[in-house]
Amino acid sequence: MRLGLALGYWGRGPSPGHLELVREAERLGYHSVWTSESWGSDAFTPLTWIAAHTSTIRLGTAVAQMAARSPAATAMHALTLDHLSGGRVLLGLGLSGPQVVEGWYGRPFPSSPLTATREYVDVVRQVLRREGPVRLDGRFHALPYQGADGTGLGKALKPITHPLRADLPVLLGAEGPRNIAQTVRIADGWLPLYWSPERTGLYADTLADAPDGFVVAPMAQARVCDDVAEGLRPVKTMLGLYIGGMGHAGRNFHARLMARMGYEREARRVQELFLAGRREEAVAAVPDAFADEISLVGPRRRIARRLAAWRAGPVTDLLVSAPDPVTLRTLAELNS
Repeated sequence: MRLGLALGYWGRGPSPGHLELVREAERLGYHSVWTSESWGSDAFTPLTWIAAHTSTIRLGTAVAQMAARSPAATAMHALTLDHLSGGRVLLGLGLSGPQVVEGWYGRPFPSSPLTATREYVDVVRQVLRREGPVRLDGRFHALPYQGADGTGLGKALKPITHPLRADLPVLLGAEGPRNIAQTVRIADGWLPLYWSPERTGLYADTLADAPDGFVVAPMAQARVCDDVAEGLRPVKTMLGLYIGGMGHAGRNFHARLMARMGYEREARRVQELFLAGRREEAVAAVPDAFADEISLVGPRRRIARRLAAWRAGPVTDLLVSAPDPVTLRTLAELNS
């Protein structure tokens, strides 16, 4: 199982310690570093900065939001950074949810998310292969554009720049069962959310159809500390926000995932508290057991025992959100 460092997206501003953390991860042999985006910092610019200050670590987006860019624009970002970094890009894509897609990007959330995702990946692959002009008779991502409000003058084009790799890996963040099944069919890897090594049976049948080399790369918060309850606090804070507020009360993909993992009543309670403005209570209502399942927190010996469970399953890459070099080093030593 390879290790990756997950940096996420910025809060109020860039973290002054991120670059040194990445350099330490590269020195320790971490395979990859990953950035994301929500409605603030973007995913690609920090990776470009990191690429200029590193030499071997792979550069992943987990995830770049599909609503933020047309598929052709995303492919341009990926092929450009791939050239500048010497072929280190891992392109992770995600659909996000209606609140962000419509509230931030000002676009309709697709009525058929599976079709929209499949078309998006198709266009990205065509750009990267550069076998001819990019064409797609698509419902959501038609190229050339043929809408009634267009000029009718659109021309199918192929990229001027020759991509460094036609097979640049494309991974998808997917949560629902049908979305995960499609990911296995059309992508090079899956970026799961809230992965529990105790519940791998949830995905056994779907992953049985995965091709050789398929990447399974969940993200987990990690922290070496003496007090497990204190170490779980940031995990519960994150879950309180995502389960409670990252989505409408009637359509929250994160809450649905928590429910499928056996915590339906608890997920509903977290939502109720968060949406009522009782955020501290919402965080407190996140079960410690759930937060612990999806993270690696505690003393070294405890983390070693739990890491063995992650290694025993189908995970190929563990993307750790680690706040300090001690945690990074401990995981590297335990995983060697």
